[in-house]
This record gives sequence, C-alpha cells and structure tokens, in this order.
Amino acid sequence: MDEELQRIREKKLRELQDGLQRPKTEFKVHPVDSTNFQGMLKTHKFLVVDFWAEWCGPCRRVGPVVEDLARELGDRVTFAKCNTDQNPSIASGFGINAIPTIILFSSGQVADVVVGALPKETLKARLFKAFGLQE
Repeated sequence: MDEELQRIREKKLRELQDGLQRPKTEFKVHPVDSTNFQGMLKTHKFLVVDFWAEWCGPCRRVGPVVEDLARELGDRVTFAKCNTDQNPSIASGFGINAIPTIILFSSGQVADVVVGALPKETLKARLFKAFGLQE
C-alpha cells in the first residue's frame, strides 16, 4: 500500500513539473502592411490595429499597452501594428490624420476607433464593448 501511494505521489509530481515546463502560448502583435492587411481583416474575427510611427512619442506609450493586451487577450483578439510612415495608403484609407489611432475591426468592419494614448484599462474596456467580450 505504501509503495502504491509513493508511485501515485511521484506520478503527480512529474505531472506538475511537466505542466510548469510546458511553454505557454505567447501571443504577439503582428506587423501589417499593404501585403497582408486585407488578409488579416478577412481571417481574424476580432482585429485591433495600432496605427503608429517611429517619431511619435504617444505611440511609444501605447505600444507596450497593446503588447500587454495581446498577451492577455490574444486567445480571443488578434493585435497588429501598422507603421503609417511606411503604409500611408492604409492610414489614409481610414482617414487617419492623428496618431496613435487604434481601429477595432469586427469581422472586417470598423467597430470602434480610438485616437490618442489611452490607459490600458480604458482601452481594454473599449475592446470588450466593441467585441462583446466577457471577462
């Protein structure tokens, strides 16, 4: 009986250790440009695109917020970044004249537009509302 209990303990310990060693899925922010933008819109039900530029100070504050949200919500929402200097036609197509601008797409359609550097929780609330997500 003691040997069987010891085997069960060892098995459970191995299972716990295996679970800790398995890498978690890492969700990232995808770069988008004219070659993949339409494909991203078609293949992702919920898509968040951060329109930014290298020289934009507020954009540098929004970048880490978008990355955090991608890690947190990446199993339900796809996150992407579009450099407006390198892709002016995409930005102008959506009438973007101030950055950072974050556009939330639901099934390829604009669900919400966020202009400026919002705090993480405020942006997250906008995502949940636009996409009808639950905590």
